[in-house]
Amino acid sequence: MTKKSLLYTRTGDTGTTSLVGGQRIGKDSVRLEAYGTIDELNSWMGLLAAETTDSAVTDIIYMAQNRLFDIGGYLATDGAEECRGLTNAHIERLEESIDRLDAAVEPMHCFVLPGGTAASARAQIARTVCRRAERRIIALGRNAALDERCVRFVNRLSDWLFAYARALNSAAGVADKPWQRD
Repeated sequence: MTKKSLLYTRTGDTGTTSLVGGQRIGKDSVRLEAYGTIDELNSWMGLLAAETTDSAVTDIIYMAQNRLFDIGGYLATDGAEECRGLTNAHIERLEESIDRLDAAVEPMHCFVLPGGTAASARAQIARTVCRRAERRIIALGRNAALDERCVRFVNRLSDWLFAYARALNSAAGVADKPWQRD
């Protein structure tokens, strides 16, 4: 019988964690912030997947979740040269989906406020987490080699989340709420 692995190791109780390969780093490190934010984003993506019945959307979300795992693993591996599993085709797939989503909604003429339906608001929260992940990856890249496809994918995913949020509102008959300057 195979022994089940424990969910806890007790090795992180002093504020450090292991990278892939065994190197220990502080839990407040730029690297951990980057892949931790990717993990947070992946959880938000899971919530969005759980709420939709649209198979085309689910396919994009699951593709993104798998690529986020690839990116997280890459970021958790000090010295990795490339993000295995992530290709330019994945970025292009996001772009094609963005174009489809955008074509199905009214053109934007101003900034719009996040919100509308609860589902759209959750997609907007995921978008802001995605933007934070992008900033964390860029910060890591200032002092470490970085596969630029990671930044491009995360950047495009935030665009997809914005387009998806607008599409959710449109499908529910909820108009964009324009930003108004006082």
